[in-house]
Amino acid sequence: MTFVAGVLIFALQIFLVVILIRVVFSWVSPVPTNPVSRLAWQVTEPVLGPIRRRLPLMSGIDLSPLVVWLITIILISVLRNVGR
Repeated sequence: MTFVAGVLIFALQIFLVVILIRVVFSWVSPVPTNPVSRLAWQVTEPVLGPIRRRLPLMSGIDLSPLVVWLITIILISVLRNVGR
């Protein structure tokens, strides 16, 4: 169980980094053909999209990355406790 939990924790941490990259790119607005920006969008959109549709915009700010970030941190914490 420890190995599986460790792999899942690692994958979730990588996902957090990809979310961070997407958020930074949304501020910087690189060229849409940028492969890193497209990859970050393709990886995170299946998770962020449904949450974005349920959350109202707060003064034009998309809070879906924050919600997913918090849920992922909680999930990592739970997996660390299960892995012990």
